[in-house]
Amino acid sequence: MQRSLSHQNTLITLLYVVVFVLYSSLSSIYPMLPPMFAVLLVLFSQALKNKDTLYIALLSFCLLIFEANNGYILFSSIIYFYIVYKFLLPKISQNFSCISCVNISSVLLAYIGYFLFLSLLSYIFLLPAPYISYYIVYYIVIEFFFVSLL
Repeated sequence: MQRSLSHQNTLITLLYVVVFVLYSSLSSIYPMLPPMFAVLLVLFSQALKNKDTLYIALLSFCLLIFEANNGYILFSSIIYFYIVYKFLLPKISQNFSCISCVNISSVLLAYIGYFLFLSLLSYIFLLPAPYISYYIVYYIVIEFFFVSLL
C-alpha cells in the first residue's frame, strides 16, 4: 500500500524532532543559540488543543532531551507545560485580545515561569536551586520572534 502525498504529517514531525535533537546539542555547545523552549511550549499547547497523541509524544521526547541537556528534573517541563496549558493559557487568552500579547506572555511563561517552577521543586525536594543566566533575556527576545511566526 502506498502512502498518499497529502498524508506526510508524521514524517514531517519526525524530521522536526531529528532537527531539534541536533539543534539542541548544538545549543548546549554554543550558548548564543536559543534552546527553543518557548517554541516547544506553543507547539505543545497546539498539540494538546488538537489532541494529536503522536505529536504530543514527540514533543515530550524533545522536552526530555532539553531536560537532559540542561540537567533539570525529569518530566518537570512536561508537567509544567501541562499546568500552563490547563490553567494559565486560557486565562491569558481570555484577558488579552491581541495575538502579540499572548505570544510574549507565553514566552515569558516558558522561561521565567519554568525557572520559578524549578525553584519551587528544588525547595520542596531539598535540591540545589536552579541557576539562571543572563542569556535568558536574549533567549526571550529571539524566541518571541520565532513564536510570532508560528
